[in-house]
Amino acid sequence: MASPPAEEPAGALVLFSGGQDSTTCLGYALDRYARVETVGFNYGQRHSIELECRQRVRSAIAERFPDWAPRLGPDHMIDISSFGAIGDTALTSDAEIVMTESGLPSTFVPGRNLVFFVYAAALGYRRGLNVLVGGMCETDYSGYPDCRDETMQALQTAIGLGTEIPFSIETPLMWLSKAESWALADKLGGATFIDLILEETHTCYRGDHATKHDWGYGCGTCPACDLRAKGYREWREMAQAG
Repeated sequence: MASPPAEEPAGALVLFSGGQDSTTCLGYALDRYARVETVGFNYGQRHSIELECRQRVRSAIAERFPDWAPRLGPDHMIDISSFGAIGDTALTSDAEIVMTESGLPSTFVPGRNLVFFVYAAALGYRRGLNVLVGGMCETDYSGYPDCRDETMQALQTAIGLGTEIPFSIETPLMWLSKAESWALADKLGGATFIDLILEETHTCYRGDHATKHDWGYGCGTCPACDLRAKGYREWREMAQAG
């Protein structure tokens, strides 16, 4: 006798910061799942402007994408501001952004993504959402060990064992360059989605959302701005050439 088909996931919970990557992941989830909710974290980040951008991005998606709007469910904000005091990094203080002796930039917040996913899993458990979507990437990134695919796979296993729920962690950007991430956003939502990312999202580690560039807002010199700018220009060159 044939086994019954596996149940489709009820929906997805997107770890949503209001930045380029998490906004692209939100579009990815809305394109795939009938019910999508978002969760953000206040961990005492220096670039807290991203917390304001989150709601603008969600509102813009609901307004500009009628096919996605009915799928976009509630947003959840979790305050873990005490975590920033433990990390004591350039992302949670006014310290200079430099390379450290470990070979990682001083913006690395140890354990940040591990904590995010544990909280997201607890929320997803209560909300009936067993797909957790994050914008982690180990192709164009700053070398953070908690962004690696190996880390995500181990975390998925641990969360599943700890909850006895078949949680799935999806990282659609894991093997994409930043240029390819822009291309994915274009594929998902076209020029309207690209414009939304340019105008409404925030990536800059220094919290500069006043200085405008062709790739969006930011200081233009921090590692996050550098990755975003290079990726955008490479994508534009690819698009023009193709």
